[in-house]
Amino acid sequence: MLILLTDLLLTVNETLTAGNAIIAVSLLLFNLTRNLNNRVAKSSAIVLACVTAAYISDAFIALGPDIAEHEIASRLQWLGIAFIPAAIYHLSDALLATTGLPSRGRRRRVIRLLYLVGAAFLLSAAFSDSLVQFVTAQPTLSIQAGWAFGIYLVYFVLANAFAFYNVQRARKRCRTRATARRMGFLQIAFLTPALGIFPYSVVLNPGDEFSVFGLLVINTANIIIIFMLFFLSYPLYFFGSDIPDRLVKKQLLDFLLRGPATGLIALAVINFTAQATRILGLYSDDFTPPAVVGAVLLWQWFVSLAQPYYEKFFIYRDEDDAQITKLQTLSDRVLTHSDLTQLILATTESICDHLRIDRAYVIGFERSKPEIICQVGDVASVNDDLVHDASLLQQISDAPDDANALPYIRWREYALFPLRSRRASDVSTQALTIGVLGLLGQENILAEDTPDPGGRLQSLVGRLETSLDDMRLQAEIYNLLEGLLPQFQMTRTRAEQVEYRHLVALAPNADLLPDRSELFEQVRAALRHYWGGTGISQSNLLNLNIVRHRMQSEDDTPVNALRNQLADAIDELKPQGERSLISPEWLLYNILQLRFLENRRVREVARRLSMSEADLYRKQRVAIEAVTDMILKQERELRR
Repeated sequence: MLILLTDLLLTVNETLTAGNAIIAVSLLLFNLTRNLNNRVAKSSAIVLACVTAAYISDAFIALGPDIAEHEIASRLQWLGIAFIPAAIYHLSDALLATTGLPSRGRRRRVIRLLYLVGAAFLLSAAFSDSLVQFVTAQPTLSIQAGWAFGIYLVYFVLANAFAFYNVQRARKRCRTRATARRMGFLQIAFLTPALGIFPYSVVLNPGDEFSVFGLLVINTANIIIIFMLFFLSYPLYFFGSDIPDRLVKKQLLDFLLRGPATGLIALAVINFTAQATRILGLYSDDFTPPAVVGAVLLWQWFVSLAQPYYEKFFIYRDEDDAQITKLQTLSDRVLTHSDLTQLILATTESICDHLRIDRAYVIGFERSKPEIICQVGDVASVNDDLVHDASLLQQISDAPDDANALPYIRWREYALFPLRSRRASDVSTQALTIGVLGLLGQENILAEDTPDPGGRLQSLVGRLETSLDDMRLQAEIYNLLEGLLPQFQMTRTRAEQVEYRHLVALAPNADLLPDRSELFEQVRAALRHYWGGTGISQSNLLNLNIVRHRMQSEDDTPVNALRNQLADAIDELKPQGERSLISPEWLLYNILQLRFLENRRVREVARRLSMSEADLYRKQRVAIEAVTDMILKQERELRR
């Protein structure tokens, strides 16, 4: 029984060790795809590189190589172990610098010294036995401490202690609740990489690391390290990121579930099926490949099913959920111009098959100019003739619209069917915009009394009308995106506009007052992210004179100055007298106070103010407009 338990723990240890290597490599690759111009991103990449080097060597050792290769891998493992204290301190310095306290030279010199000391320990471990010694312990090697290991221990403890102290200083300097919370999360797991790859086996007797007790301790530590690495990656990728928090969370979750989690599942299936002699009447070597494929497919299927739920729980909340759902389904609902053209062509071909004719075409009226969208058969010169036939175009435009009939116009050898828009243009009255989008032309074989036997043609014509209507609507969407995308690109490339920055980094103010509509969108975003987020930390409102003046007079950070400015603007809307939740005079102030300053949910605010959520959204817009006008007024007075 003891032998079976030991073998099981060895298998678990091999799986967890390789799992740590997979996670470290995955997080390193994910980090390398991000903004490496940022100090936090660069220093965290060094930390992950040290962890990767240590665990890859450890995973190779777990495979049971020969004694010589085992010793080489153990010495190479110190590539990560020797430099991890310096890398951890380097990361703590970068985090402290993000809070507005860059190194004046002393911390920079300490970092260089720590890397030099780490290089000395690496050379010592690689080419001598002064740091670690190798002794034979059946069935493999064990590592024992050399005379210089005590020096390394002092280096390890001091570097990590001062690094932890730097993160504590950075957390105390955070001025917003969101950044302080993330820095606190980061501080909890900050020393995990260093503690995870520390060579604990040097304090054990030779061979004890392969005992039941030793394996239980090592496996428990490996499990904790796996969770701590995931936990560490969550707050770390927010610092230095120039994309919204929502996108950071989504990218990280998708990457972890699709990448490292899939690798861990495949690895576990391989390791545990390989230990069996026969499974379901099959040899383990024959059973393992389909088992791995099945496990990976089932996991991907589960992730696909669970994705809407975990995204809603971890990423999208409150009223943002409906907006994000619409954005996520936009690519599925919107067709390209080519897709719609193919659909119209397929419908036209169906009409030809239904009526047993050889020629048909669809013409669209874009800005009153006819243009052939698709054609079946030879319809040469049709478009040019229609362009020059003003009376025919007027006749098509004036053709009656009968939902129960299918009127058409005879023109040459063709029957022309006007294709009309059925889009609702007035939501309140549900009035229809009855406009001609184009026409369907086909060989005229229809009888005067029954132009559409069976009603099949009317159904196909209705499909053409819907397709043309969608083509025009989606053209409007594309035009709108073309106007918005340059603004998104401009916003996302302003990576220097982070939450903590020096006064000299602020862009100079323009002489002209900001546009009211643009200012409204910026104020709304800042209020929605009042307690933390890119809506306030990267807002153009930071460049207003009133915000800069407040920064200088109060010696405050840009974000905190903007937050106080918004609070003062809301306070200006506060009526005289005792506050009331039911008085109309207090409505706008109550909405702003409850929704943004107290950060309450829509449903709760609507209940407290005795109004519907739809009415709350309408009144909330009016309230934000009032704040916008107040800020615009204050900015105008300061510039005089």
